[in-house]
Amino acid sequence: MTTVQWPRAEERTGFPVPRPDEAHWPGLATPPRVPVHAKIAEALFRRAVAPLPVRVVFPDGRVLGAGGKNAPVMRLVRPANVFARLGADVKIGFGEAYMTGDWTTGPGTDLADLLAPFASRMSSLVHPLLQRLRHVVERTQPAHEENSPENSRTNISRHYDLSNELFEQFLDETMTYSSGWFEPGDDLADAQRRKMDGILDLARVGPDMHVLEIGSGWGALAIRAARERGARVTTLTLSTEQQALARQRADEAGVGHLVDVRLQDYRDATGQYDAIVSVEMIEAVGVAYWPTYFRALDTLLAPGGRVGLQAITMAHDRMHATKRSYSWIHKYVFPGGIIPSIRSISDNLAASTELSIVERRDLGPHYAHTLAIWREQFLGNWDRLDGSFDDTFRRMWEFYLAYCEAGFRVGYLGVSQLGLARNPFAGA
Repeated sequence: MTTVQWPRAEERTGFPVPRPDEAHWPGLATPPRVPVHAKIAEALFRRAVAPLPVRVVFPDGRVLGAGGKNAPVMRLVRPANVFARLGADVKIGFGEAYMTGDWTTGPGTDLADLLAPFASRMSSLVHPLLQRLRHVVERTQPAHEENSPENSRTNISRHYDLSNELFEQFLDETMTYSSGWFEPGDDLADAQRRKMDGILDLARVGPDMHVLEIGSGWGALAIRAARERGARVTTLTLSTEQQALARQRADEAGVGHLVDVRLQDYRDATGQYDAIVSVEMIEAVGVAYWPTYFRALDTLLAPGGRVGLQAITMAHDRMHATKRSYSWIHKYVFPGGIIPSIRSISDNLAASTELSIVERRDLGPHYAHTLAIWREQFLGNWDRLDGSFDDTFRRMWEFYLAYCEAGFRVGYLGVSQLGLARNPFAGA
């Protein structure tokens, strides 16, 4: 078999292969020593990849997978390291191996295109017998990352306080960090404004209403509610970086007197509001605190009010099977996160509140497109960060954005806008 001659990673991507600094990435540079587990991982990897429409190329030119010549290519640079990382923890090791350059994409292969076939078969890649044993072998989320009042601020800070400048490099002018809603001809900013209007419409936000927002972001939705709808907004965040920039942006938009940006946990909110909005914040609540979150919505919503909720979702059986798992995303991107299912939202509403879902809009493919734009802008503007983050971080965020894009592209993940309300005829 002819050996494939690959150009160096630097020549193909323009970026250096990362060498993780031990001070910033403890334990990452050196792969774990788990020879037995590594052998098992290699056997399982070969079995899982064999039917996929991809080409996995080893250093000696051997090719694994069912993909043709135009299929996306995964290049194993250091196979032994890849299998050692998979053997130590498959849900974390795959992403870590990409972060360290132990595997990469082949020339002309987009990372999301490669990850999509894996995502489309996520539930069947592991043998059913092994899936039944996952509770024995898988790591669970550590107690210090559960979203208690004490831990939530630390979890949020680890992601959202990285720096406002980082997010400015890949978000649009509205600084909105959630799925857009695209119509033909839209750029990303148009899609984000349409998404915000959709949430405000579901909550029936209008002039002179007092609106509560749980999860401020950088203020875009609160500013739009104030400027375009004439509402007064109290918005809650646990990120000091977000609070500072959201306040500044509200002042610059001329609505600082209408937007109160508070560094406050939703569990500490008091009063009643004419409407409540919350966009992609429920993913940071945690299963144990879902009843608390939904009770807060019910308690804080005035009679006759509506809630506009946007939530990333997954199928209920997948959510139930993985709700305690500790994955690469938890370790490196969103500590304490858990994606709900529509059924889990409905069940928690029924058990803990008088609210129910009365309207629903699904935007899954729109999120895949949103993430593709973010990743393109992140990589294109990387040099503007002027060395604030290292190349291991770059590959980590590239993998994160592509990994999520692939999940939405194949329907493993979804995102829904939900209108919540009380039954006005209850007890009639």
